[in-house]
Parts: sequence; C-alpha cells; structure tokens
Amino acid sequence: MTVGKKLWTIIIIKLVLLFLVLKIFFFPNFLKTHFKTDTERSNYVIEQLTK
Repeated sequence: MTVGKKLWTIIIIKLVLLFLVLKIFFFPNFLKTHFKTDTERSNYVIEQLTK
C-alpha cells in the first residue's frame, strides 16, 4: 500500500500546482485591477447583475 500512498500524494501535489497556475495566469483579479475602492467594486458588480 506504500506505492498507493505515494501515488496519491503525487496526484494531490500535481492538482494543487495545476490549480495555482490556473488561478494565477488565467483568472486574474479583475475587480482589484480595475477599481480602487470597495464601493466602486460593489457598484460594478450590482450593475452587472441587474442588467
């Protein structure tokens, strides 16, 4: 069963790295980069939801 545990740890490490890379490069923080205050961000989100 030691081989199975090693394989599962490798799979989990690969998944964590994959999600980190996807988040950093493909899902940037749009609201933080385009708006300065929380009020502007919330107004934008409300406007987009109510269109």
